[in-house]
Amino acid sequence: MDLVDTHCHIQSISPLAGDDYTAELWRKLPGADIDELISRAKSASVTKLIIVGCTLDNSILAVDLVKSRPNTWASVGIHPHEAKDHIGSSQKVGVFSSLVKKDKVIAIGECGLDYYYEHSPRGTQIKMLEFQLQLALDNNLPIIFHVRQAFKDFWPVFNNFNRGNKLRGVLHSYTDNLANFAKALDHGLYIGVNGIATFNKDPQLTEVHKQIPLNRLLLETDSPFLTPSPIRGTINEPKNIALIASFLADLRGEDFSRLAQQTTINASELFLTEKII
Repeated sequence: MDLVDTHCHIQSISPLAGDDYTAELWRKLPGADIDELISRAKSASVTKLIIVGCTLDNSILAVDLVKSRPNTWASVGIHPHEAKDHIGSSQKVGVFSSLVKKDKVIAIGECGLDYYYEHSPRGTQIKMLEFQLQLALDNNLPIIFHVRQAFKDFWPVFNNFNRGNKLRGVLHSYTDNLANFAKALDHGLYIGVNGIATFNKDPQLTEVHKQIPLNRLLLETDSPFLTPSPIRGTINEPKNIALIASFLADLRGEDFSRLAQQTTINASELFLTEKII
């Protein structure tokens, strides 16, 4: 039995990551080491990892990480929080565009819209999302979407680029309502579920977690964030996919092995690499 963590940020353990919030959080994990985390994940049957970028520099780290490590792949993206720091720089945009051609880059993202914090102006977020949607289409790559309290603007942008139904992707860390969940399924998107499911108190979101078709479910940690119960208060790791899978199997009344197998197949189908299974 193999499990896939379709969304983690272990590249930020690197000393080259600087002092951003993700790197600072990893430093709270005693002896944090990329290869140790990968080894611990493998011991918990989490044998494949997708390392997700959020900035140009962070995406470069993800690409470098996967070069020499089997069963790891990179997604390159500019997070909506970071849009303002990238949109006006042709140099940054040019370097970012070249990353999609690198070996083992299998997706664009995480990218999208975040109106909860609004660290970048809404118009700037939309422009950066449109840039990455076009890049995904031009390179036939799936997209890892981050959308928070912004679906009213997200769907028109998505639909404008989805002519011919060529866009494919996953709504990472989905926490919205049943209506937007239904729209996501109608558009053929996958739904990413992480540790939030294990401590969620919203009945509507619980219903979403129950209703996700098994062939549209992806598992993710978003580590070092969103540590699942019963180990809240610790730094999250890819190995904890097993806890999330076990919780969902119980919640949905499904066999754990079947859920593990199908979510691994789903990861392969979305990210179009036979190496994932």
